[in-house]
This record gives sequence, structure tokens and C-alpha cells, in this order.
Amino acid sequence: MLKEERQKYILDQVHLHHRVLLNDLADFLDVSIDTVRRDVKELAKEKKLKKVHGGATSFGFMNFTKDDGNIYLQSKKIQIAEKTVSLLSEGQVVLMSGGTTNMEVAKMIPRKLPLTVFTPSLHVAMQLLELPEVEVIFLGGKLLHEAKFAVGGTVVNALNQLRVDLCILGTGYLDAEAGLTEFDWEVIQVKRAMIRAAKKTIILSVSDKLHSVQKFQTCDLTAVHTLVTELDPSDPMLDAFRPFDLHLI
Repeated sequence: MLKEERQKYILDQVHLHHRVLLNDLADFLDVSIDTVRRDVKELAKEKKLKKVHGGATSFGFMNFTKDDGNIYLQSKKIQIAEKTVSLLSEGQVVLMSGGTTNMEVAKMIPRKLPLTVFTPSLHVAMQLLELPEVEVIFLGGKLLHEAKFAVGGTVVNALNQLRVDLCILGTGYLDAEAGLTEFDWEVIQVKRAMIRAAKKTIILSVSDKLHSVQKFQTCDLTAVHTLVTELDPSDPMLDAFRPFDLHLI
């Protein structure tokens, strides 16, 4: 594979997942980790991504701005957000994780819809403060620098005391057999606690993330009530998810 092709793949993965590991890139590209590291350094020098320890992140992962027009796959995420907002109703108590799709949801919540929203995402909490009828409760803990997402025992303990109506989870990697997976163990502990705290869990995923797997499992699909994508529910890309007791939207 030519260097230009490798670097395009690296950028696509960074934009899609927001953060990637050098080991994963090297395995998929079938090249040495030193080759991938050089590619990432070049792309970082061109300010196309940010190099972090053991991997790379997109700039969008670290900095959300109001009405940001540079979100990767934004049109798909807006479609997902529109579908998700239709599932909200007056007076609900909701848990929301972080990520660019959840940010689109937060932007689309009607200003006059009264909700209580708990979130460990500083970005999502700040966006929700724009809504006068939403009571925002930030679940504080150790903040991850890039994601601005709170992790650790303080967050998990707080979640263990909750019983909310809905949990709205952004997706890192989603597969019918492997379920919802991530590579950050601390984030997984928070997301597991979010799922346990909710009567129903909704997973949001652009179709580009379907059939992808990472090292650690957050949950299998039996823990999920609804899967929201930008696809029509009858789309063949969703066929692998139909055997599960999932509401596809």
C-alpha cells in the first residue's frame, strides 16, 4: 500500500472513531508500528490530526464549537439526532454520554422540553446549558484531557445510585456478535454503569461504525433496547442486528 493510501486510511479512522491506536493501525495495514508512527507524525505536522501517546486523535474530538461545520459525517449524525430527539418526552430523566453524535442530539432538543439530564461529558453538559428547561447534572470525576469525559470511581458510584428513564450512548465500535466495544477501560466502566442505571438504553451509531470491534466489551446487544442509525430500518446493513430484540430506528 502506498504511503498516500495508508495516510488516507489513518485519517478516515481518526475522523470516524475520534481516537485510534498505533497498534490497531499497524495490524490492519500490515506494516510495522514504526511505519505507522512516521505516518502519524507527518499528518500531525500537517495539522490533520493530533499525535497522542500510543495513537492519534482528531481535533474535533478535543474541541467542539457552537454550530461547528467540520464534524466528520455530520449530515448522518444530524439524521440520527433527529430520530433520537423524537424518542424524548416531557419530564424524562436521561443519561447522555459524550461524542459528536450526542452533541448533535443536545443541539436539537427543543428549548421548551423539560428534561433532567445527567452526563459525564463536559462538552455535552455545556451544550445542554443552552436549554432553559433542561436541568443539567454533570457527573464529575477525573476528566480525560482529549474527550473532556469524566471517569473513575466517583462517577461510577454516582451512577450506581441512579435509576433513569433513558440512557443515550454514543458508539465507538459496534458489531452484532461482539456488541458495543471500546479500547479505553475507564470509559467502559462508566458506560457499563450508565447502562445499569437506565430502564432503557439507546445506542447511536453512524453506519460507518457498524461491524467494527475493539478490545474490550461494554455490553452485548441484549442490554440494548434501541439502535438508532441514519439508515432506513429495512436497510440490509442492519440485517445482522435483526435476530436481537432490538428496536431499529
